[in-house]
Amino acid sequence: MSVKGLPSVPVCGYCPACRSPMAVYYHFARSGPGISDYRPPARRALRLIFAFQVLTFFCALFMPAKIRFGTDGWRGLIGEDFSFANVKRIARAIALYLHAGNDAGRGVVVGYDRRFLSPESARVAAHTLAAQGIPIILADNFTPTPALSYAVVTHHAAAGIMITASHNPCRWNGMKVKASFGGSAPPSMISAIEEHLKAGRTGKTKRAGITQADVVNPYMTKIRSLVDLERIRASGFRFAIDPMYGAGSGLMARLFDEAGIPYSEIHAGHNPLFPGLNPEPIEPHVAGLREAVTAGGFHAGFATDGDADRLGAIDQTGSFIDSHKIFSILLKHLVEDRGKRGEVVRTFSTTQMIDKIARKHALSVHVTPIGFKYVCELMLARDILIGGEESGGIGVQGHLPERDGILNSLLLAEVMAEKGRTLGELVRDLTNEFGPHFYGRKDLEIGRPAIERALSLVKERKIKSIAGHEVSAIEDLDGFKMLFGDSRWLLVRASGTENLIRLYAEAPAPDEVQKMLEEMAAIAQEAAS
Repeated sequence: MSVKGLPSVPVCGYCPACRSPMAVYYHFARSGPGISDYRPPARRALRLIFAFQVLTFFCALFMPAKIRFGTDGWRGLIGEDFSFANVKRIARAIALYLHAGNDAGRGVVVGYDRRFLSPESARVAAHTLAAQGIPIILADNFTPTPALSYAVVTHHAAAGIMITASHNPCRWNGMKVKASFGGSAPPSMISAIEEHLKAGRTGKTKRAGITQADVVNPYMTKIRSLVDLERIRASGFRFAIDPMYGAGSGLMARLFDEAGIPYSEIHAGHNPLFPGLNPEPIEPHVAGLREAVTAGGFHAGFATDGDADRLGAIDQTGSFIDSHKIFSILLKHLVEDRGKRGEVVRTFSTTQMIDKIARKHALSVHVTPIGFKYVCELMLARDILIGGEESGGIGVQGHLPERDGILNSLLLAEVMAEKGRTLGELVRDLTNEFGPHFYGRKDLEIGRPAIERALSLVKERKIKSIAGHEVSAIEDLDGFKMLFGDSRWLLVRASGTENLIRLYAEAPAPDEVQKMLEEMAAIAQEAAS
């Protein structure tokens, strides 16, 4: 924040000192002359800033912000929603939940990514839980979310906490909660934790201990057992890797080094600002990986998000391979090359190509609401071969009921080695067999009343056609999906935590997808006006 006539006053959310009502004076005492050295107008401005700080502090103290869990945990802006105070609140609620279920003695594994304040927040969560009598295993270094999940299983812990905001921009941080089976906490568990949050109680019990542990190397050993690295090496394919400054940095590179697989890694340094990109492996954030692949003559590039549980890929030509194609390629590989069987689960916003592949091989398909926690529930209850979502999260049989961007990147390399084909060629094979499938998504920020009006238009079938295609049916599993025959659809859905309306579409041609999204976006904007 800056005031005319004064140097910049760092009262933004990025500084822990800003959570104190004395923040302004604290900063000036450290970085500049005293307040009395400024002209009267400047002193008045400083007093206003100080008053605002005091008001903010007491609002946070007596009227704590409402914490809402989304499809995969809780996230907030650093220094605003995401604060040590809120981390403590959630940790206490988790402790109460575990005590209520008599699971407290099994302990909790706590991990963190490379974001600003992630290590400190992990320690706050660990000490808060320990104070409530919960034994803690605290990661000794940054870790991918799937490694934290694997540690929950191997340590037979009652739960896991991962400090991460996953793919969100640098100003965000958050917490993912993992259940004892190593996957996303089911809705029933999250609801119970939210009830304890509302109650705001704290328990009184003997303090438990905190043990630091390496949770990455055991996970790496597991990954080696799930992928044929020697086959990848023998293929002669070369790869570019982009961990996007995230928690996957150096891990795929270590496996390739051990196996003698040629590669180049970019964006591996520790920089919580994620300069030039958001840590989400989609367009346009994969531009650096595209350049690395094409300039270096690599056969493919793999990008993992900020906590390495999701992936995106680049073909040797520079083409982006979206999550729908990756899901489809891996499903075919597991069935046709590895000879595996089982059921398939996909979320409501995922490509219909999955259904066509499953029908060919007589596999049952389950469709869930959006959020990998729903996929996880079915992976626990049924014999699921593979489950996935449109945002790049895929879980496979024989590992965890959990997304794993590192494992799935290596499986893609294994498919290439098995078939002797590039990613682009594998996609063309899919198109030749199952027809063209193109996908797009658009998010619009509009008010909640306008969102409700737009959803009602779809729900009440007032929209008869989109982009020249008549609506043949409407499905309402999660939002409202308009179907246009068996190869086109448009999903309209409200964000659970933000004033966003999300539009998803699939069609046989990319220009059709774009036209469908634009036409529905115009309808939503009209509802807003």
